[in-house]
Amino acid sequence: MLGVVFSLVGLLLCSGELDVVIVGLGFVVVVGVGLLGGCVGGEVSSFFGGDLMSGVLIVLSLWLGILMIVASVSGGLSGDGSEMYMMMMLLLCFCLVLSFGFMDLFGFYLFFEVALIPIFMMIVGWGYQPERLMAGLYMMFYTLLASLPLLIGVMSLYGEGGSLVYKYMGLLGWGMGGMWWVFMMVAFFVSSPMFFVHLWLPSAHVEAPVAGSMVLAGVLLSLGGYGLLRVMCFLSGEVIEWGGYIIGVSLVGGLISSMICLCQVDLSCLIAYSSIGHMGMVLGGVVSMSYLGWQGALVLMVGHGLCSSGLFCLANIFYERFSSRSMMVVSGALVLFPGFVLWFFLVSICNMGAPPSVSMFGEVYLLGGLSKVWVGCMLVMMGMMFFAGAYSLWMYTYVVHGRGWLLFDGSVINVREYLVVFGHWLPLNVLVVGLDVLSMWV
Repeated sequence: MLGVVFSLVGLLLCSGELDVVIVGLGFVVVVGVGLLGGCVGGEVSSFFGGDLMSGVLIVLSLWLGILMIVASVSGGLSGDGSEMYMMMMLLLCFCLVLSFGFMDLFGFYLFFEVALIPIFMMIVGWGYQPERLMAGLYMMFYTLLASLPLLIGVMSLYGEGGSLVYKYMGLLGWGMGGMWWVFMMVAFFVSSPMFFVHLWLPSAHVEAPVAGSMVLAGVLLSLGGYGLLRVMCFLSGEVIEWGGYIIGVSLVGGLISSMICLCQVDLSCLIAYSSIGHMGMVLGGVVSMSYLGWQGALVLMVGHGLCSSGLFCLANIFYERFSSRSMMVVSGALVLFPGFVLWFFLVSICNMGAPPSVSMFGEVYLLGGLSKVWVGCMLVMMGMMFFAGAYSLWMYTYVVHGRGWLLFDGSVINVREYLVVFGHWLPLNVLVVGLDVLSMWV
């Protein structure tokens, strides 16, 4: 911890944009590897350690942390306040790693809430439009309002059992009867987000800077799924009683969100609503309480984190050159960036679950897990997969073809931006080789 403090102080004292980036990357690598070694290598103590699931999400957080620092070189790190912008990104990565590393429910809750502060500061301080203040308030209102019942539930569980360590709670099997467990999990439903409590997500994505959008889509949405997977172990009785309603809302809401994507003209809004559809599948898989459902939830969270973060990075690259996220204005990219369009195509087909991406295998797992709950779930998921292919192809063809490129500023795609996109696409397809390892945590 002392090393973390000295690194942050050194970051604030360094001068020059390149120095900020180098110090930030070094901080993420050194501190992240140390924490990861403690988490994956075994329990450091009874409340801090890790297992395979938390280790996978820690690696995802660190990898996306490095990519969002590199992607922000021409954004928040290129003007005044670049040191503070880097400080917010590093604090956010640090909170995410600790959230996944704590084996104690209160430690997870604490850093789950602390992570909202830097992302709120990033949206309000470095957002693109004047509406960023309202978007930040929406996010804080939804998340903080939903987290109060979670805090009450955590304290009630501690008063009943005397411990909040996951393994002890799973062994003793205590829980909360009645509707208390629903109030306790509302915070995870909002963070995921579930349909009906998703309105904060599109506005936050549209107004956030590139690093904020990448970490929101890549890791923060996974916090809700991770929290649900942790509490399901000792709330299984209540889930069996009420889980059917949650699965219905998640899947039908995801289908509606997928259809809404076909009506969007803003590139960031389309990607944000696609995230709601994918996370609806994850919520359904978690609540299904099946082996395949839990496997698919983790695999799809990893695949969605890489794919959605890459799409937001691509949207920001177009925004920097056209000063607009409207697909009508951005259209015609094939004429200007024929090489870069290939990478846009590769990430877009991963968004629809095309092989050999990790997302495809996650959807297949979820299809098998949810079909055991009710055959109708399989039909709804098939509709979600169809519309995912429809809006992904529509987004690609609209952006690539056309003649809306007259507002182009003349700048070309540089090597750094190619590397950032490649950094998203490579693990999204290479992790298929180790898919059995991702599934061993159940």
